[in-house]
Amino acid sequence: MTTASAPLATTTPEAVGGHTRWARNPWVVFLIRRLARLLVSLAVLVTIAFLMIHLIPGDPVRAALGINAPADLVEARRESLGLNDPIVVQYVNYVQALFSGDMGVSMTSGVAVSETIGQRLPASASLAVCAFAVVMIVSIPLGLCMAVLTRGGRRRGAELGFTSTSAVVAAIPEFLLAVGLVFVFGVTLDWFPVAGREGASSYVLPVIALSIGPALLMARIVRVEALSVLGQDFVRTARAKRLPPWRVYFRHVFPNALTSTLTIGGLLLSAMIVGTVLVENVFAWPGMGMTIVQSILAKDYPLVQGIVLVYGVAVLLVNLVVDLMLAVVDPRSTIREA
Repeated sequence: MTTASAPLATTTPEAVGGHTRWARNPWVVFLIRRLARLLVSLAVLVTIAFLMIHLIPGDPVRAALGINAPADLVEARRESLGLNDPIVVQYVNYVQALFSGDMGVSMTSGVAVSETIGQRLPASASLAVCAFAVVMIVSIPLGLCMAVLTRGGRRRGAELGFTSTSAVVAAIPEFLLAVGLVFVFGVTLDWFPVAGREGASSYVLPVIALSIGPALLMARIVRVEALSVLGQDFVRTARAKRLPPWRVYFRHVFPNALTSTLTIGGLLLSAMIVGTVLVENVFAWPGMGMTIVQSILAKDYPLVQGIVLVYGVAVLLVNLVVDLMLAVVDPRSTIREA
């Protein structure tokens, strides 16, 4: 008795060639590498956030509950938080909890960390986004205008005044700038509220404190890049065709200076996300910046741990978005470097 053997699976040359072409596609390779870097960075970030509570000297539960807390209460809290388990078991449990959206429980309030972050995150995100929008709206036209006015060594006085002023203002820390704005426009002139998040007027001073320095720094970058582009042959050709100036600047000059602008813009947005911590505390802004300072003072390490993790993820996502935008704007150089 003979049995018929099953036909062997065959792979056509077209299928092999299609798979090979897909695997060698530079966009696919670029995306895979960027996502791999993101995953590695997230793994490192999660590990650092986990180790925070273990690297701090002393007992974090005792520090949170106070030195006069009963020993049985401290032990019960440690048991409920899983701090008596081996550190490997704690790490595995921590990662598993993160995948389910559980970031732990606050030691002081007993409220879930994810719930607290969910309440505070919109205020911080809205402040950072508004500040970044102001930076882009102010810096790009200002940088282009200064490049046009000072091209070819013209108007040395305007160039010196712009570079000197921007360098001085950009060097002022956001914290000191925020204090100065509160004193002048909040206390002395009483034009804007100095604390809280009530209405559009409450955004004015915090947004200015966060954005004025980065806007001037970005304008300097845009100016330098635009000056370099203005000296290129294709710009001279566009001028020779008697195109309107606005078309030359916004259709030919700015797109070619966009790569550096996006790179610096991504770095500035990442810095602004972290910079909101100090500014929020000056203006009593009900965001994560004020919450993390209060948590550090109260030694509420799970809440600090969760907020640090959210800040880190936000910075990593901003960098990923900037990399993708750069690849779209300048695919040849960006993908080749990847």
